[in-house]
Amino acid sequence: MLLHNKLSKEELKKQLEEENFSRKTLSFYRYVIIEDPQKVRDHLYLRWFELDCKGRIYIAREGINAQMSVPEHNIKAFFSLMNNLKELQDMPIKWAVEDDGKSFYKLIVKLRPKIVADGLNDNAFDVTDVGNHLSPLEFHNQISLPNTIVVDMRNHYESEIGHFENAICPDADTFREEIDIVVNNLKDKKKEKVLLYCTGGIRCEKASAYLKHHGFEDVNQLHGGIIAYAQDIKQLGLDSKFRGKNFVFDERLGESINNEVIAKCHQCGKACDTHTNCANNDCHLLFIQCDECREKYQGCCTDECAQIIQLPSEERTKLRSKFHDKYSKSQIYRQRIRPKLKEL
Repeated sequence: MLLHNKLSKEELKKQLEEENFSRKTLSFYRYVIIEDPQKVRDHLYLRWFELDCKGRIYIAREGINAQMSVPEHNIKAFFSLMNNLKELQDMPIKWAVEDDGKSFYKLIVKLRPKIVADGLNDNAFDVTDVGNHLSPLEFHNQISLPNTIVVDMRNHYESEIGHFENAICPDADTFREEIDIVVNNLKDKKKEKVLLYCTGGIRCEKASAYLKHHGFEDVNQLHGGIIAYAQDIKQLGLDSKFRGKNFVFDERLGESINNEVIAKCHQCGKACDTHTNCANNDCHLLFIQCDECREKYQGCCTDECAQIIQLPSEERTKLRSKFHDKYSKSQIYRQRIRPKLKEL
């Protein structure tokens, strides 16, 4: 049996739409030594494929990081499989806050050097010396304490649609860029209480250890991330201190936490927190676009991209190398989208 998908995106999405059962979206991660990542990867792919699971899973010698969609009728078998592997036994699971069952349309299980592409040299600091893990309620109660610094450890496109009250949200495109911004900007506040948070908690593991390595004395992190916080605070009947939408890395691109829209369309300034990828596949920039601008710009980020998608395929091919030489995705955002956004 093949241990990777062979169907087209269109075929997979059609299969998903035709399903007559419900799915549950979940995520989990664990830093644990996996002696034979390839063997574990192939075993999990085969078994998860048999259970009709979908999702994006990264496996490395340092552990596993997964976001998945599992048929409800196979949940029991899914957990049985997990508990039969010593590396995955009793895995803490985070369930999606908003779930339409369409989060993933195929199963991807990849081997990676790291389970999160953080750009850090793990040999340069003690990655196991992490910060204090705070429960969602503890984090909730400590956010407003005097001399407390709350830091969003996600990229700018994640935090612009949702973040905790009074959080520092660095203007960064990558985790590596962001962690250096945080260390540099807070270098004079190393004795103050620092609260870190991210989507599910995994990025804060490395971030908290890195801050402690650089002399920060009171480093804390939200255990389970925004996903766990949203669920626990709702169950406790408390008002969320997270405003807006939580960005997620699947087909949904976001799930609302408190039904508040804090972002705006990058093209007209209308209140909006819906991300889309530019319809020009040679750009494919992730940006915020309202329904009206989606129609006006044909799903593109600029007039230039809207014009490109109308060209014959041979002309687009000629432009492709020139386009990529001229712009990177971050340059597109910073040079073409962000200046206009600031004018809105």
